[in-house]
Amino acid sequence: QVQLVEAGGGLVQTGASLRLSCAASGGTFSSYDMGWFRQAPGKEREFVAAISWSGFSTSYADSMKGRFTISRDNAKNTVYLQMNSLKPEDTAVYYCAATLDSYSDDVGRYDYWGQGTQVTVSS
Repeated sequence: QVQLVEAGGGLVQTGASLRLSCAASGGTFSSYDMGWFRQAPGKEREFVAAISWSGFSTSYADSMKGRFTISRDNAKNTVYLQMNSLKPEDTAVYYCAATLDSYSDDVGRYDYWGQGTQVTVSS
């Protein structure tokens, strides 16, 4: 029903910035809370950030606070993740996800997932 497509990943050096985007189709985007997660090799999928349907409420994992910013543009059916001061430990595949429930740091809360975009940060 809902398709999510991430873009904007790449290979950067420590301290660089990237902006990821997630374009949604096939549903009513403004009805969903949205989240970003990441998964590094050998690790569990990890919560990064989330945003309410209105954009007024956001949440971040501790390691991302002050460096990452989640935002959304409902008119464009798109959610963004601005990543600054990137570190090698940020290297992962980044996924966006949508939930008809309120956002959570639990992957089980989300109903739809994108295919992921690779972010690699070299030291």
